[in-house]
Amino acid sequence: MDPDLDYGDAPARGLQRYVRAVAAELGLDGECASADPGPPASAYLAVDGHLPSFPDRDLALMWDEEYGWAAAVETRSDEPPVVIAYLGGDVLPAPGTVAAFLTALLRGEHPGDPRPIRLRAYGAPDDLMDRLSAYPP
Repeated sequence: MDPDLDYGDAPARGLQRYVRAVAAELGLDGECASADPGPPASAYLAVDGHLPSFPDRDLALMWDEEYGWAAAVETRSDEPPVVIAYLGGDVLPAPGTVAAFLTALLRGEHPGDPRPIRLRAYGAPDDLMDRLSAYPP
């Protein structure tokens, strides 16, 4: 996680805890994870392993507050990663759900959806900020 970012408010600290929990569930250390409180809030996890269909591309999981988690393959350093699947469902799923999504991808399965399905609108008057604020340490 980036120690230089301002995590002064409860949702931002909760996002940092959530991303750390997902990284731990995936067996990753905190150095491969970053969280940005935004706006809009987002996160990035560099993942160990490669997809069978992209064996020469690094894999990442990306999260944002509108679409939730997505798996992406890295391209050239001057291009953004290419999303290949969105987890869908809850914008803030349990870490185990994210791990199951990744495990299925690494086995060559096709979980999730290749289409970007918006789970919530940025700034929506819903419970996301409360859920992040209450995310356990």
